[in-house]
Amino acid sequence: MGCSIWRIRHNFGHLKAQSKVSFFFTMIIIFTYLFYCLTGICDPLPRLVNEHQTLTSANKYNALGSFRDRLDFPTSSPQHQSSAQSHQNQTSAELPEEKKRTVPYEGGKALPPMPHAVKAREDVVDGISVFNNFGTKKFPQAIIIGVKKGGTRALLEFLRIHPDVRAVGTEPHFFDRFYERGLEWYRNLMPRTLDGQITMEKTPSYFVTKEAPGRVFTMSRSTKLIVVVRDPVTRAVSDYTQTLSKNPGLPTFQDLAFKNFSRGLIDTSWSAVRIGIYAKHLENWLQYFPLSSLLFVSGERLVTDPAGEIGRVQDFLDLKRVISDKHFYFNQTKGFPCLKKPEGSSHPRCLGKSKGRPHPHIPGEVLLRLRDFYRPFNLKFYQMTGQDFGWG
Repeated sequence: MGCSIWRIRHNFGHLKAQSKVSFFFTMIIIFTYLFYCLTGICDPLPRLVNEHQTLTSANKYNALGSFRDRLDFPTSSPQHQSSAQSHQNQTSAELPEEKKRTVPYEGGKALPPMPHAVKAREDVVDGISVFNNFGTKKFPQAIIIGVKKGGTRALLEFLRIHPDVRAVGTEPHFFDRFYERGLEWYRNLMPRTLDGQITMEKTPSYFVTKEAPGRVFTMSRSTKLIVVVRDPVTRAVSDYTQTLSKNPGLPTFQDLAFKNFSRGLIDTSWSAVRIGIYAKHLENWLQYFPLSSLLFVSGERLVTDPAGEIGRVQDFLDLKRVISDKHFYFNQTKGFPCLKKPEGSSHPRCLGKSKGRPHPHIPGEVLLRLRDFYRPFNLKFYQMTGQDFGWG
């Protein structure tokens, strides 16, 4: 009897000891898990999502950072530029149906139907988070829309040293060449931005494309537009010089610019001449945007006083004036300013060899007649913008 009682007590005590050990190890596991979760190492437990729960179209599109693309690296790198170019070389037929759909836009049409229901949280698309420490892809809040050979590349490169500016390295040409690919395709070309940063792109041909103003307005009527303008005669010669470098067999500047030189008939169908009729192109944009939405940057002052012109741009974009005289030096060989040596680099940053080419000799009489042609258009442009650029 006594032995039986002893055994029962012994077994009961042994069970209590086992329970205490199990409890002890369980608590160790729990506290270890909590520790790693607090330090951010473990993944959060997945949420249960109702099988029939779907995102609204608006949430779906807000969540689309770019689940197709890898995280952005600096857009000036050759790898990024080749990647962006490969996007542009796709044909519309190669794109899956859901990539051809448009996204909701300000003041536009009703949201299109989604290609399929998305059973996920609002911050997850196709299992990949698009709201993370690397920011999100957004439509550009500011676009450099023109003009070709006016100094747009220099302006963009200068602005990209500002910590609150993120810009596409290559020209997307969405609003003039690839509009049928849809706004989602366009947004996926953009770099990721954090709160307080602005997204930018530049495509100089937008300014002279008839359909571009309406298309930009459809995306967002609050888009800020920047136009870099330059003496239209000098700009035309620069444009011709660029084309001549690629096609040495090109006819002379005089032959292309004039239908009949002796009678002084200018050929306005030649793009190098047509682009410089700024007043005509501006009228097209003012049908959609108020003058306050546009900033006109002097291509000449961008060379002689880059900090001053960049200061105006920073104010227009509501950015803190970070870029100043200390960032520039004048390159006598190229004949335009360059950025001083960036931190961590052994060389200053200048534009490529294609910038600053010497112009071919153009007879003075040709330039004089072309200047007479542009004069009334220049005066009208001054009146429309409220700025005198001094081109005569």
